[in-house]
Amino acid sequence: MEQIFNQYSLVFIASALILIGVIFVFSRKLRWQETLALGVIVAGIVTAWILLHPVQTPLMDDAKNVQAMIGQGKPVLLEFQSPY
Repeated sequence: MEQIFNQYSLVFIASALILIGVIFVFSRKLRWQETLALGVIVAGIVTAWILLHPVQTPLMDDAKNVQAMIGQGKPVLLEFQSPY
């Protein structure tokens, strides 16, 4: 369970914040400004997820190509990261 929360913490926290916002907006008299603000927040969270979620790089499966690039006179930056 801990690993699932760690991997998807952004999704869980964003969902909780959206739920709190929805409860706050719809528990009172509905105003278009608050609904618009909630929509902007949701759009921002979705945009952040699309831009920041980890993706596989094109050279991920081609170790021989990466090894060939090393030592060819040009600097090579290697980044090692977990997809989560």
